[in-house]
Amino acid sequence: MPSFGFMVIRSLFTVAEHLAPRATGRAAFALFSRTPPRRRISPKERAALDAAEPVMREARRHWLKSDGSSVAAYDFATGHTRRGAPTVLVLHGWGSRAAHMAGIICSLDAAGFRVIALDLPGHGESGGNSLNMAIAVRAVAEAAAWFGPFDAVVGHSFGGAVAANAIVGSIRGVDAVPARRLVMVSSPSSMPSLFKDFGRFLNLGARTQTALADRVERLAGRPLEEFVVASQLVGANLPVLVLHAPDDKEISAKEAVALAGAGPHVRLEWKPGLGHRRILADGGVAARIVEFVTVPEPLETQAGEPVSLSASV
Repeated sequence: MPSFGFMVIRSLFTVAEHLAPRATGRAAFALFSRTPPRRRISPKERAALDAAEPVMREARRHWLKSDGSSVAAYDFATGHTRRGAPTVLVLHGWGSRAAHMAGIICSLDAAGFRVIALDLPGHGESGGNSLNMAIAVRAVAEAAAWFGPFDAVVGHSFGGAVAANAIVGSIRGVDAVPARRLVMVSSPSSMPSLFKDFGRFLNLGARTQTALADRVERLAGRPLEEFVVASQLVGANLPVLVLHAPDDKEISAKEAVALAGAGPHVRLEWKPGLGHRRILADGGVAARIVEFVTVPEPLETQAGEPVSLSASV
């Protein structure tokens, strides 16, 4: 049963739409962008962070400035990393932090890559309490200015969509981030679908939903409907690896199928039984990422096996 507070918020949005739909759209966008409180750490998450501590301790921490906030960047240029080694940027998902990517970071580091990982704004040790695509892409661009160019960018969940948007240069006034390869783990394709789900969750009316979309366009410089990664990657001149569990309950497997439809340069590989978060701790997944960024397949042979969802779930 929905909480009393949630029912009050829905009622307020319903009333406000008739009085000031533009203001209601701005309020809805602010709520959509609000990041989870970092002071609330469950025992399960605390155990995961404690397990990642030895890996994170090896990083040199840098503080970048983006959108007026400090962004924590972790530089894993360890002693065994050869001088001039290729650099891989690693991005976590919504409500997460760089430490949750420790398994992938460790594998890339052991393979000789220089790894840079970010706590996106509003997450981990970074400042701020809100995050959206424009804010995230600007943070990635700042990291690229400091540590790039990147041989590859690896993103989980929302971080995968951020990586793609940064590489294709989707945000007005932000240069595209150069990268030779892209890995998207459990990532969404359609931002418009996320906003529609959010609107249904709050029972937003048509005028507020339109104002919400207008807010996105004003901040990002493009209409909301253009933020579909599957469309953005069409014709992209880099190999893309999509890893997704058919049983993912947070990001539908249909999103992965849509990404694979961008062209033969996108390879989709299913990882059954790993859900949305367990996939990050799987040694086989980390090994496949290392393999892909080390010896990428030629663009013209990226299609791989069929990506029919019905055949894979």
